[in-house]
Parts: sequence; structure tokens; C-alpha cells
Amino acid sequence: MDPILSTAVLSLVIGAVIAFVFFRSYLLKQRSEVQTIAKPDLHSDPKKHSKPPQHVSRKSHSKSHAHASDKDSNKRHHPLDLNTLKGHADSVTGLCFSPDARNLATACSDGVVRIFKLEDASSKSFKFLRINLPAGGHPIAVAFSDDASSIVVASQAMTGCSLYMYEEEKPKTANGPKQQTKLPPQIKWEHHKIHEKQAILTLTGSTATYGTADGSTIIASCSEGTDITLWHGRTGKVLGHVDTNQLKNNMATISPNGRFLAAAAFTADVKVWEIVYSKDGSVKEVSKAMQLKGHKACDFTQ
Repeated sequence: MDPILSTAVLSLVIGAVIAFVFFRSYLLKQRSEVQTIAKPDLHSDPKKHSKPPQHVSRKSHSKSHAHASDKDSNKRHHPLDLNTLKGHADSVTGLCFSPDARNLATACSDGVVRIFKLEDASSKSFKFLRINLPAGGHPIAVAFSDDASSIVVASQAMTGCSLYMYEEEKPKTANGPKQQTKLPPQIKWEHHKIHEKQAILTLTGSTATYGTADGSTIIASCSEGTDITLWHGRTGKVLGHVDTNQLKNNMATISPNGRFLAAAAFTADVKVWEIVYSKDGSVKEVSKAMQLKGHKACDFTQ
């Protein structure tokens, strides 16, 4: 056979085989795609393609919402959280319980002192006595005097600090069966520009029952300077002064029986003074008793 003819025949056969293989693979691919479209995946999750009934969705939504609200409620309230006192128009700057624990006095930046009656701590509403301070100052601290009907208020103004003692007027019995209208608390005594116009940091009160003390309430006002002043709760008389000699004070407090006065300043020590009473029950002097050490070098915060 002619070599040229044999080469042409061989090339034609090879080309036909290549074309057959190409078209066969193409047809198999098309057939597989048609089968995929005609038969969906039987192993897919039917929940993804099926839509649940509307009422089931609403129930589950309400349950989840209730569960979320319960969690929020648990975050907001502690098991021992009894109540929240409302009614203030600004930030609260002072708190003090009465000696009988039945009243709570709050000082507010809106210029009003409120005395809440805590007959039932779990009640939804509380009665409170409202005391409006003189214009120009706002209360920064409160302390009860002899009982729940009298309270000492420290007020801060541009001209300095002032102390006011308010006492609730007791209703007097008239000639008839009815009583007179109850009057609001009245100012019994007041002092202005105390502590050389420096701010008052703490105001605490205690009933003096130690030794020969006459049982009167002693009020201690601690300034941001170095001085602490003792006041007679009923009369407003100055009973004594203490200089802590510490650049600046942080706080001061009196022991429950009125024997000791303690003060903390910017140093790491606490100074304690003893209040000495005379035979007639009045304060005789305030003498330094001790200095408590052992704290690290840091400011006292409480």
C-alpha cells in the first residue's frame, strides 16, 4: 500500500477515536446533570425547607421572650432587695437612718431633704416628709438629732457651708375634738460659714451615754480641711474643736456611746480622741487617746 495513503487512513482513524471519546464524555456529563435536576437530594434536612406553622412560632417566641425577661429580672434584683425609694429629682448626696430605724433621711441635690417612713419596707409606696432648704444651697449630708422628729442638715453654697436643725412641730390639741393642722418642720437653730467656708465631708451623730454624759445627741461635722467640730444636737451649741494636723481630712465618726471620735486623713493612720464629760453631763474636753497604725500607704475611702 502506498505509504501516503496508509498515513492518511491512520490519521483519519485516530481523529475518529478522539471525536468519539469527546462526544461520549460530553453526553455522560449532560445525562448526570439532568438526573441531578430530576431527583433532589433525599438526604437533605427537611426542617430547612419546611416552614413551621405560624402558631408554633409565636409560642416559641413568647417563651423565649419570657425567659429573657426572667434573666433580666434576676440581674436587676437581689433576693434581699426589698424596695427602691423614688421621688428624688436629682442625685442623692446623703443618707441617714433614724435611731429607731423606722425612718430614712435622704439629701438630694435638688435642694430637698426627704424623710421616708419605713413602716413596711416591702410596701410599693412610702410616705415621706419634705423639707425645703433655703434658696442658694443644696444639702450634702444629714444626721438625726435626738429622735426621728429632728434632723441636722449640712448645706453647701457659694459663700460656704451651713448647718440647719429642723424639728417637726407636734400637733397641739385644740379646745374641740379636732386637732390643729400639722405644721412642716421648722428651723430651730442654724450656723453659717462654718469650717472657714470649707466643704463638709461627713456629718455623723451619736447619743452620748458613756460615763457622766447626759444622753444628748452629739453631732460631728468633718471639713475637707483639718478641723472637726462637735455640736450639741438640740441647742446647736459648739461643744469642741479638733485639729487633725493632717493637711486634709477624709472622714470622721463618733462611737455609738459618744465616747470616742475617730478621724482618717490622707495618711495611712487613724487618729482617735476621747470625749471627756463633766459631772453635769456636758462635754469637758476632747483629748487625743490613740493613733491606729497598720494600714498601707493609701487614702481611706470608707
